[in-house]
Amino acid sequence: MAEGVLRSKAEEKGFSIEIDSCGTGDWHAGESPDDRAQKCMKDHGYDISDLRARQFRTEDFDRFDHIFVMDKENYKNVVNLAPTNEHKSKVNLFLNMSHPSENRVVPDPYFGGPEGFNHVYDMLAEAADAFLIEKNEQVR
Repeated sequence: MAEGVLRSKAEEKGFSIEIDSCGTGDWHAGESPDDRAQKCMKDHGYDISDLRARQFRTEDFDRFDHIFVMDKENYKNVVNLAPTNEHKSKVNLFLNMSHPSENRVVPDPYFGGPEGFNHVYDMLAEAADAFLIEKNEQVR
């Protein structure tokens, strides 16, 4: 969901940036997003049906300027893979964009109903907007 929101909002604002998402495990590799996530995103005007899960790779540290994670466990897992302190500094909790230094996590809506996906969407949209505002200010 985060990739879909950020990618779409970046395109709407005219940003040309590479956005990709992945997990720290490989158990869903190759699969499309959860049907409930797809429905939630479609209800908000975003189509994420083309996305496929992949596992985070060490090369991603060199490929991306920012590596956002959704929770503290993923933060720990990704930072532990970082070959250098410079790579570690690229990793941040996504919600720190909208709530700086609060280290809030995105709750996993998997075991809940549609309202959980909508709540997560709202959090992700707010963080994506904050990130793009920051990027826009850096470009000026």
